[in-house]
Amino acid sequence: MSWEKHDMDFLGGRRLRRPRMAGWSRNLVAETVLTPSDLIWPIFVIEGHNERQPVATMPGVERLSVDLAVEAAKAAHAEGIPAMALFPNTDPSKRTEDGAEATNRDNLVCRTLSAIKDAVPEIGLVADVALDPYTSHGHDGVMAGEEILNDETVSILVKQALVQAQSGADVIAPSDMMDGRIGAIRGALDDEGFEKTILLSYAAKYASAFYGPFRDAVGSGARLKGTKLSYQMDPANAEDAIREVEQDLAEGADWIMVKPGMPYLDICRMLKDRFDVPVFAYQVSGEYAMIAHAAQAGILDREAAMAESLMAFKRAGCSGILTYFALDMARKING
Repeated sequence: MSWEKHDMDFLGGRRLRRPRMAGWSRNLVAETVLTPSDLIWPIFVIEGHNERQPVATMPGVERLSVDLAVEAAKAAHAEGIPAMALFPNTDPSKRTEDGAEATNRDNLVCRTLSAIKDAVPEIGLVADVALDPYTSHGHDGVMAGEEILNDETVSILVKQALVQAQSGADVIAPSDMMDGRIGAIRGALDDEGFEKTILLSYAAKYASAFYGPFRDAVGSGARLKGTKLSYQMDPANAEDAIREVEQDLAEGADWIMVKPGMPYLDICRMLKDRFDVPVFAYQVSGEYAMIAHAAQAGILDREAAMAESLMAFKRAGCSGILTYFALDMARKING
């Protein structure tokens, strides 16, 4: 008996490659499945009509005027994408120290929410609650000198959330990282008759280097004064995520978000295992840009890298993923 035969006998004849040999068997035993219903598509909106503005740092991503955002929603719904998230590039003339435009019932996001909800009522709409697209200094809250004022910011965020809900938002998603904003927003929504509106908290949002292209897309990058380290989380810390999630759930959050995504898959899995709530991840602009630019340079296969990266979120336990690849991925899945 050769050593090779003896070795196979010792292993009980197991050949772990057997189920990998054919496509049908790989599909049959796949532990993780990605579908269009796992995806949320973030889009950037601008003023104007029939206006498209390429985002230079994000190949394939454009800012869209309201009418084209409606067409994008129709395309997303046709591919089975259940929800979209909206982010505005606010006119510089409307950016102020206190971000007051965020509370304007007729602001760009509110008009886009209403237009999409009227045209495509079946699609869920996620509205970002934070002041950075509206402030002249690029921060998520109001400032006194170099300090971000927590409670003063929360009072503005509550008003912002209400005008978004009134405009048709199905999901209110505070990304500001102020203490106490979930409880304040939940209470205000309930008091105003929006008990059914979902609260998706960016509970574990890290102070990341991967947000750069997003800030370019919404026009806040060049305006940002200083850093966001005093309110976003330290990338070195995992236990902070547990405390943040515990607090936000106690205050009334329905779902929680981890942001960024791939550098924090360990946080996604930790939170999924610890808390009995849906966990979402945001594959942020820098993650998207790395894949898109590398594909343009011929370094990797765009579709393969897109699919692999999104599968990683599902494998880590995420119920859904915010990704700029959403429409492309849904079309790939649907064939």
